Amino acid sequence: MGNLFLKGLKIHWDEIDSHSYLRSIPSLSSLEEMVFHKPITYFVGENGSGKSTLLEAMAIASGFNPEGGTKNYSFSTHDSHSELCDHLTLIKGPFQMKWGYFLRAESFYNVATKEEEYSREKGGVPQKYHERSHGESFLKLLTNNFTSKGLYFLDEPEAALSPQRQLSFLSLLHESIQNGSQFFIVSHSPILLGYPEAEILSFDETVHSIPYEETDSYQIMKMFLNHKEQVLNTLLEEE
Repeated sequence: MGNLFLKGLKIHWDEIDSHSYLRSIPSLSSLEEMVFHKPITYFVGENGSGKSTLLEAMAIASGFNPEGGTKNYSFSTHDSHSELCDHLTLIKGPFQMKWGYFLRAESFYNVATKEEEYSREKGGVPQKYHERSHGESFLKLLTNNFTSKGLYFLDEPEAALSPQRQLSFLSLLHESIQNGSQFFIVSHSPILLGYPEAEILSFDETVHSIPYEETDSYQIMKMFLNHKEQVLNTLLEEE
């Protein structure tokens, strides 16, 4: 734990308006502080459970652009982030990160467009992510930005990745972690969540650590693969 860039966080609820929608999210409203123990922390839970809201707030509080990119990115096409980032204290470790990236699947197109503009302005060579398939551009971006001693916030990186590409992603992830990087990842993928010795935090009524085998992603995929016909018959049977 001593070499982590982020060791924990605190939420200052006394600063947040009593009518804020943040208070209506059970997992967040009951959360005052968190402690991180591993170089990779996954946030899991149903849609709307608050995991992406917290990841976004952590990324912005760490100095990243709300729509994604590196700390050098500064643009806005749609201001949609919550106020949580303004009422969050990040507890930092003694080491300084050398690089970092905030990846949001929903705003990847805008980030890819800005990457081309920034590259041309600085006389560099644009990566031309738009000329690749969505999955290829996603993986290329990750390959280009995963370095040693980096801090990364990734929101559903599996969105554009096939199962094979997700395995490639795990290899990139492992190499970067071995070189001293730290990751916070929102994911529904039973493949990505299988990274060994990761900390998995489940967002339901509270935020708590759970084993991989207890995640909904694993349980549902296991049930479907082991009982495919029964599951389909139940779901698709005529009324």
